Amino acid sequence: MIIVKNSIVSDDVADQCFGCRLECCKGGCCVDGDSWAPLLEEEVPVLEDVLSEVLPAMTAAGREAVERQGVAVRDKDGDLGTPLIDGGACAFIAYAPDGTALCAIEKVYREQQTRNVSEGKLSELHFPKPVSCHLYPIRVEDFGEFTAVNYHQWDICRPAKGHGEPLYRTLREPLVRRFGQEWYDELIEQINYRNNEQ
Repeated sequence: MIIVKNSIVSDDVADQCFGCRLECCKGGCCVDGDSWAPLLEEEVPVLEDVLSEVLPAMTAAGREAVERQGVAVRDKDGDLGTPLIDGGACAFIAYAPDGTALCAIEKVYREQQTRNVSEGKLSELHFPKPVSCHLYPIRVEDFGEFTAVNYHQWDICRPAKGHGEPLYRTLREPLVRRFGQEWYDELIEQINYRNNEQ
């Protein structure tokens, strides 16, 4: 394990290579599973603010789920997450013509980036999607005194394993977004130190 400030980072984050292969999984992480995408408290008002831009990209079922449940739901433990469509797919889902599941939030964000739409809230706020989704397959869990940063291995993502760069490099942008540049720089230092000691 690697200690960075008050975070305990799994060695897998430093050692395992991962390159998302959407053509293989068809966006299964947005559809399958038994729970939602976790949300931070501060992400809820952002989602409420950008909802009008995202709704047209969502499925009818997704729009209905958000209308009924809101942009976020809370479980019995008080944790926040995205609403689901009938307990299955994330409500913020869109589909490509080939049936690949996409994040409607990210789809609109990328379109705004491509067109340089200055009035687009997603682009302006630099909010490509909830940070837990942006970080996947890294999962972050807060235990109060420390935060665990782990590689979540799922059969759906098996084609991506071993491709590309190590997770900490592949997911540099969301790691910086979640923890800050200083934290990420320290992670690099710790990994380099560990590798030189081996």
